[in-house]
Amino acid sequence: MEPVIICISLFACIFGIFFLFFQTRNKERLALIENDKDASIFKVRKDRSSPVWAVILLNLSLVLMGVGFGFLIGNLFEAYTVLNDDLAYIASLFFTPGAFLLLGFYLTRKMKL
Repeated sequence: MEPVIICISLFACIFGIFFLFFQTRNKERLALIENDKDASIFKVRKDRSSPVWAVILLNLSLVLMGVGFGFLIGNLFEAYTVLNDDLAYIASLFFTPGAFLLLGFYLTRKMKL
């Protein structure tokens, strides 16, 4: 019975997210039509924006490098300090991917915009 409840809850959550996204988008567009505004903000400019796949690939690779670097730093903390082993790994595994994602944010801004 528990897996059925989990599946129903997961489906309801995903459905709710998509429903709210499309409902909000529809209301925004209807408001633009009612006020005689230009709907050019919904068009994707191919000449100015960097490709989405490049940004996703950059951030994914930086997160994976951050996880690997986090394991390395955690191992070094475990070997050369008196910190608790679990604390060293957990702290480094949360800190380094976050730092690498911050680096990815700045690298994305430097890409062709």
